[in-house]
Amino acid sequence: MTRTEGPKSTLPPVYEAFLPREHALYRPRHGGKQLIALLCATVFFATPVLSAVLGAQPSEFENRKLTPFPSIGQGWSFFTQLSQWTTDHLVFREQAVHAADGISRGVFGEPPPLHQENQQGPLQVPDNTPAKLDPRQFPDVIEGKDGWLYLGDEATSHCVQHVSLDTTFAALRSFRDAVEASGRQFVVVVAPDKIGMVPEHLPASYLGKDCRDKVADDFWRRVDAENFMLDLRGPMQEWASRKGSPLYGPQDAHWGDEGAITAVRSVVEKLRPGISEKWRLQPKGDWQLPADLPPLIGRTGTTSGTHYALMPDGRTDRTRPMPSDYVTPVHTDTARGDGTYGLRTAWIGDSFTVRALPYLAAAFGDLTALHTSTADHDGGEAIGDLLKRSDVVVVELTERGFAAGSVSLLSPGVEQNIFRKLNP
Repeated sequence: MTRTEGPKSTLPPVYEAFLPREHALYRPRHGGKQLIALLCATVFFATPVLSAVLGAQPSEFENRKLTPFPSIGQGWSFFTQLSQWTTDHLVFREQAVHAADGISRGVFGEPPPLHQENQQGPLQVPDNTPAKLDPRQFPDVIEGKDGWLYLGDEATSHCVQHVSLDTTFAALRSFRDAVEASGRQFVVVVAPDKIGMVPEHLPASYLGKDCRDKVADDFWRRVDAENFMLDLRGPMQEWASRKGSPLYGPQDAHWGDEGAITAVRSVVEKLRPGISEKWRLQPKGDWQLPADLPPLIGRTGTTSGTHYALMPDGRTDRTRPMPSDYVTPVHTDTARGDGTYGLRTAWIGDSFTVRALPYLAAAFGDLTALHTSTADHDGGEAIGDLLKRSDVVVVELTERGFAAGSVSLLSPGVEQNIFRKLNP
């Protein structure tokens, strides 16, 4: 006997909110929870705009610049970056972080778990799978011994890579080839991470230690294999030994003037061996500034260092005050005589270059410095224009930036814009 199947049931051809309330599939168009969520989202995204209208400005209390407002032209990534922009521009966020730290330490006797999720002991990292880790697992700051602090991103960058080291170094070589094919010299100088330079104050274990060390060893092996890249670790350690203290402050992620001078000297020696034989340095004053790491965990602190007179000819101090913000190109052309380098030089750098600027002014007779972050805003147009007017190109970037593969200068679109200007 053949059983005849009846007609299959189908969903009603109407929006579920228009069904009778008694229907099993009825859903209100905007439930109470939906309305609350929409209201919260509206307040969250509107607060920075209203604050700006009223004259309140957010502070750059973290170890980076505030996230710029994303461009509509970025497609769907506009929405993912909008949330970070909104978070960065909440006016009282710094005070909230300070309050969270005070409550956590005062009530619970431990630092607040800022930006940490599911953190339980040392991280076990499977081989060749760092990209699967969630960066939110890592702390903003690693609290070491004797009051020392380390930037958490120095671990995160090595364990959660945006692209592999193979891809990053291939892009570097491509950039080098394009610059040298245009008749210009090319040098890359890497600012070492504090974790690798001053490991003695680190805690016995911290999240990402194993994968951080593994990737760092691989990274520096690759740097030393490239003749256009400079490894500053050796000369910096030698200076630290002579000085009797590290070249990084206990509560700051950046090197002091000694590290900056080491970078400048290494670059000019690469460009013209023997040029610094007559150089003489002399301390000429101490400085003190707010440290950049304590605010990340709701605290305050200071970092200090020494200004030096750099005398390229052994007699005349050529250093001079320089602006700390070089998102707008900063030009220097006052250095003359023995021990100075005269070819037109473009120096593309990050926050580590700030302390190098007075010494660049002493060593280079014609140099223009520009922050690499400009490529995030204009796709490399300003960098391309600068390189086009230069004979020498120097790139200074951090170990953690290269290790993470988050160097916007090396992104295909930025490289294409720069190469187009080098070879019109």
